[in-house]
Amino acid sequence: MRLKWTKKIISFLFLVFILNLASYGQQDPQYTNYMYYKLGVNPGYAGAENAISGLLMNRYQWEGFKGAPKTLVFSMDAAIKPFGSEGGIGLNIISDQLGFEKNTTVNLNYAYKTSVNFGELGIGLSMGLINKGYNGEWSTGDNIGLSESIYTDPSSDPAIPQGEVSQMAVDVGFGLYLSTNNYFLGASVTHLNQAAIEFSDLASTYLTRHYYLMGGYNIKLADPLFELQPTALIKTDLAGWQVDVTGRIVYDDKFWGGISYRLDDAVSLLMGLEMLNGLKVGYSFDLVTSAIGYYGFASHEIFVTYSIDLEKNRSQKYKSVRFL
Repeated sequence: MRLKWTKKIISFLFLVFILNLASYGQQDPQYTNYMYYKLGVNPGYAGAENAISGLLMNRYQWEGFKGAPKTLVFSMDAAIKPFGSEGGIGLNIISDQLGFEKNTTVNLNYAYKTSVNFGELGIGLSMGLINKGYNGEWSTGDNIGLSESIYTDPSSDPAIPQGEVSQMAVDVGFGLYLSTNNYFLGASVTHLNQAAIEFSDLASTYLTRHYYLMGGYNIKLADPLFELQPTALIKTDLAGWQVDVTGRIVYDDKFWGGISYRLDDAVSLLMGLEMLNGLKVGYSFDLVTSAIGYYGFASHEIFVTYSIDLEKNRSQKYKSVRFL
């Protein structure tokens, strides 16, 4: 009976998100290896693995295209038990560059964890600062092949920031993350407060709320050393949407490979391995299927993560024979 109601709830959540989708415009960075960086969009994930974990990720989108997005991430999270209640904390530091624009985000995450009928639920909040900056290099009419009668100097438009400008704003996010040994499901929102960023009286912008729904399941195959792990991520700002669907085969919990499809954007190959106990390295290659892919551009993403399993360390603590 519980399984039946779980399926109904999951189906309802997916339906609610899908009814609000149209076409997705990218304001937040996107990641092909989103299943290894859940904290980036969902603060409810903090401490969910009962471990101390750190991640370093570098993404080059549309490599070779001038002004293409480049993203560098440092993240860490840990399970904690403040005042006797289960919880988790996390930190994200993100540098994202796109054309003339460069965004730097630093946020702290806290998740309160509680056991429910369907697994362990993390209720998370993130709060931090985002610095949005522009440093444009404008060309004259002669440089771009336009006559003076056609070319308009950007300084004539007061809504366009001139020179190097930057402003900082408070950024808030919220997320729910439900997990068991077999599956996970998360729903979250970033830029909850939709902070306004003003460079001048007329030059301004704001952070649009982005909504995320993610899920995944672990399927044991006939050979117990192999496991199939399908995952999905839906993202929307209620004006547009995007879907990532991924299937990975994991061998002996140490090696993985798979394929991912991002709707109307890319087909990706993923691979990785655990080099040492807790140290993992992963790589993905995106073959771009959108119009920009006609020019031969592709995307690359590499990450390194290290985790210390807190439960395993507790069970392996040395005990003196005097206290046995």
